[in-house]
Amino acid sequence: MKIFGGVPLRGEVAISGAKNLALPALAATLLTEDLCTLRNIPDLSDIASMLDLLNHLGMSIDRCGPNSISLRSSVIKSITAPYDFVRKMRASILVLGPLVARCRKASVSLPGGCAIGARGVNLHIKALELMGADIAIENGYINASAPNGLFGCNINFPISTVTGTENILMAAVLANGTTRIINAAMEPEVAAFADLLIQMGAKIDGHGGSIITIEGVDSLHGTDFTILPDRIEAGTYAIAAAITNGRIILRNCKYNHLMQFFETLRLSGIESKVITKTSENLDDVEVYRAEDIRPVDVQTAPYPGFATDLQAQFTTLMTICNGTSSITENIFENRFMHVPELARMGANISIHGRTAIVTGRKQLIGTQVMATDLRASVSLVLAGLMANGKTVVNRLYHIDRGYENVDQKLLACNAKIERFTV
Repeated sequence: MKIFGGVPLRGEVAISGAKNLALPALAATLLTEDLCTLRNIPDLSDIASMLDLLNHLGMSIDRCGPNSISLRSSVIKSITAPYDFVRKMRASILVLGPLVARCRKASVSLPGGCAIGARGVNLHIKALELMGADIAIENGYINASAPNGLFGCNINFPISTVTGTENILMAAVLANGTTRIINAAMEPEVAAFADLLIQMGAKIDGHGGSIITIEGVDSLHGTDFTILPDRIEAGTYAIAAAITNGRIILRNCKYNHLMQFFETLRLSGIESKVITKTSENLDDVEVYRAEDIRPVDVQTAPYPGFATDLQAQFTTLMTICNGTSSITENIFENRFMHVPELARMGANISIHGRTAIVTGRKQLIGTQVMATDLRASVSLVLAGLMANGKTVVNRLYHIDRGYENVDQKLLACNAKIERFTV
């Protein structure tokens, strides 16, 4: 992507469906033979990868309208998720729970995805073992078997894990007896995912909190479910407005899912306000810079704390703050790979363990940079939008994993960008 910076962004951005809900929702359709329709599915390469995997497993998939997909797995033809599918995306591990729950066995390749640190699947494996599954790691595959089915139990996660919570939710809804997930992830996408399973006939209580109780049922049925808006995308475009000294209206987002983030922006001199509530109980939010950007110290944390998926973008904003800020990454140990690329643009950042010390300067300078992961890629686009001169962001395929039509949305807000292939 070629970006000519220094243009204040002004306009509206329609927020797409949440990737981090759409992916487990797609996997959940493996739990029933019935037809499931999912709406507001974002057009992303990660979604395409999940659909390819589900098709391999025997899923019948049809597009039934803009961003809507109908899926039916009348018969699961394969219980193996091969490496060629799983290596592209870590979320592929989400087929493990439903396959073991429904088919009583599964063979899933160890996953790939962004290189932002160790995100082992040991928590998923240990939880399934507690539920009665026999699991062996062989030749890079997780081979799980539960010939007598899974059994409810207490599962106490030592750390909060989003995909771990979602995988065990899917395993538990068809298990015998009651399962309690303790220290469950509390992200809005997890709560909405539990709502989807409830619509399919699951018995779940406590979702949205740290303890979730699941009473196993014999079977689930189909449903029609709409994916909630992507809070990470909304936060990213909010920073785009702030970093370019522009004004953007975020259409159809959930303000209350970003309370901590918007409060942090307020402390840095960025205003946000709900201007409209839609009939679907969504918000239109206006974001603009009220004054010079002030430094704010941030520590990432599980929801409702500051999201790790917005850390790279906020770090980029702090590169032009009036002072020095500290950004501490508590979730992933290797999530500062955007920092050397920002330094190429003139950013003054030093890394001390899990903390980045950012001393702001008036403006960055455009140059060639290379994306290393999903959120790092969009942080470099944000830097380019604000920088003096031309920025070229290479390896843009990372951004396509999590941002739908990012170039078109930015162009609609007057950005001077051009996407090209070399």
